[in-house]
Amino acid sequence: MMTSQVVDAYLAARRAQGVQLSSAGRVLRRFARETGDTELSAVTSEAIAIFLHGPGELSSTWRTKQGLLAGLYRFAITRGYATVSPLPERVPKLPPSQTPYVYSTDELQRLLAATATLVVSNSPLQVVTYRTLLMTLYGGGLRISEAIGLQLRDVDLVQRVLTIRDTKFYKTRLVPVGPRLTAVLADYIELRSTLALPEGQESAVLCSRTGHRLAYQYVITLFQRVRSAACIVCPLGERRPPRLHDLRHTAAVHRVVAWYRAGKDVQKLLPQLATYLGHAELKSTQRYLHMTPELLHEASQRFALYAQKETNHA
Repeated sequence: MMTSQVVDAYLAARRAQGVQLSSAGRVLRRFARETGDTELSAVTSEAIAIFLHGPGELSSTWRTKQGLLAGLYRFAITRGYATVSPLPERVPKLPPSQTPYVYSTDELQRLLAATATLVVSNSPLQVVTYRTLLMTLYGGGLRISEAIGLQLRDVDLVQRVLTIRDTKFYKTRLVPVGPRLTAVLADYIELRSTLALPEGQESAVLCSRTGHRLAYQYVITLFQRVRSAACIVCPLGERRPPRLHDLRHTAAVHRVVAWYRAGKDVQKLLPQLATYLGHAELKSTQRYLHMTPELLHEASQRFALYAQKETNHA
C-alpha cells in the first residue's frame, strides 16, 4: 500500500475516534511526499532519518515527527501494511527547546503597527484580519490553531465568550474575553460580512478573501514579515527569534504580573489560569511562567512585604 494511502487511512481512523490531527496530517503527508510516496514497506531507515532531521540544523521537531511516525507505523503493522518499523531506536542529542519569549507592551504595539506592511490589492481585509488575529491570540491566550479555527458561531459578543472546540486535548472550553477584544471582534465580524460564508455560521471568523479558514503555514509566514518590520530580533543567547506562539505565553505572564500588582493570591489563581489556557495539568501552566525580570520584580516585592509583616509580628 502506498505511503500516502496508509497516511489517509490512519488519519481517517484517528478522526473517527474524535482526534483531529490537523497539524499531524500535514507532517505525515509531507513524509509521504519526501520519501517518494512509494510502498510504505519499502521506505528505508535512511529515508526516515533524513526526514526526521529535516533541512538545516537538527531541532526539537525531530521528537515530534518521530512520535507521529511511531503512531503511523503501529497502525500500519496492525493492519498488515508493514511488517516492521524502520524508525531509529536511539534519540539523537537534541538542542534545547526554544525559550518562551515574553513580548513587552512596546513590542506588542510595534507588532500591531507592523501589520500595515501586509497590504495587498487582491485581499483588502488582510491587514485588519492579521491585526485581529494577533489581538485574539494575546487577548484570549489562544493557541494559533484555536484562533484560526474559530467559527462565527463560536463568538458570543453579548456574553463576551469564545467557544474553543476540539482543542489540543480534544475538549471544548469557554474563554471569556474583555470588552476591548470583544469590540475588536465585533468590528471585524462586521467587515467580514462582506466576504463569503462557505460553511454558513460554521465558516471561519478570521478568513482569507474567499471566506475560508487561514492556512497555518501562511499565518506563520506573515508573522515573520510582521516581526521583521517591528524590528524584533533574536534575543541574546537564543538560536531563533520570538514566535507567534509566544503571544500566548506573553498573555499568561502578563496576567500573573497583574495579579501580583493587584495583591491577589497567585498560587490559588494558577488553577484558574490553567483552565483558561486549556491545560490538562497545572505543571503545564507553571512552565509558561518562567521568571521574567518584570515577574521576578513583582514576586520579590510581594515577598518583601510578607517578610516585613513577619518581622513586625516577631
